[in-house]
Amino acid sequence: MEAGGCADVVAAEATRADDGTFAFSVTVRSADTGWDKYADRWEVVAPDGAILGQRVLAHPHENEQPFTRSQSGIAIPGGVDRVMVRAHDSVTGFCGLEYPVEIAEAS
Repeated sequence: MEAGGCADVVAAEATRADDGTFAFSVTVRSADTGWDKYADRWEVVAPDGAILGQRVLAHPHENEQPFTRSQSGIAIPGGVDRVMVRAHDSVTGFCGLEYPVEIAEAS
């Protein structure tokens, strides 16, 4: 559900790459109206608040809701077993639903 016109993360998953970094696939629902208001990025946030990675969203998605975008090469520090993914709106900032992602141990 949309939180007052905020950009909500409604799904996210992380896949470990051979080099130990992660690719995140994130689904965002937002009240994009065009260039005047749209979800402009999502971020992967560590438990201590550090930003571990982000995907800049280069244009509005008013006709594609929800939408999914991915970003690879995100390094997760050792000992971090859960991160939060949040989306940013160009007008309302970070005010929407965040999504927890469990980080799998290296195999």
